[in-house]
Amino acid sequence: MNCYTPLFADKLKEDSPDAIAWIKGNADHPELNGIIRFFSMSMGGVLVNAEIFGLPDEEEQTIENDSVVSNFYAMHIHEVGDCTGAFENTGMHYNPKAVAHPEHAGDMPPLISNDGYAWLAFYDDRISIAEILGRSVIIHGGRDDFTTQPSGDAGTKIGCGVIEAA
Repeated sequence: MNCYTPLFADKLKEDSPDAIAWIKGNADHPELNGIIRFFSMSMGGVLVNAEIFGLPDEEEQTIENDSVVSNFYAMHIHEVGDCTGAFENTGMHYNPKAVAHPEHAGDMPPLISNDGYAWLAFYDDRISIAEILGRSVIIHGGRDDFTTQPSGDAGTKIGCGVIEAA
């Protein structure tokens, strides 16, 4: 007898999110858009589901002096929910425990894009819906190296969405 219960799959399939962030691209990436859904979990923490379109896979980026086409995009929760302009007012990564990167509560797994589309779901027990409401989700133009302080050398902020109650 199988005792497996698809807790996360059922949550995504059957429940409405508790919070959402509608992602929009910056002036150089107007085609970038998508939604990030946040589901509060009964055991604590949050199930996060991102669906993003229009990622700039065709753009060349320089990483460690090599020009590459990147299909990895860093994604972080930032302190401030202000997606105006070039997203310069979003503050630093959300980091209430003042720990080093990549241990910030706002550090998330990277988006892996295929022809400009990325889908991702993950569980995070470092955050709650109440503490992230009003903050922003930022998509960066490069990959997070998970080493460089304070933010992983992820590049330009190319997408932004304010986290709002659903």
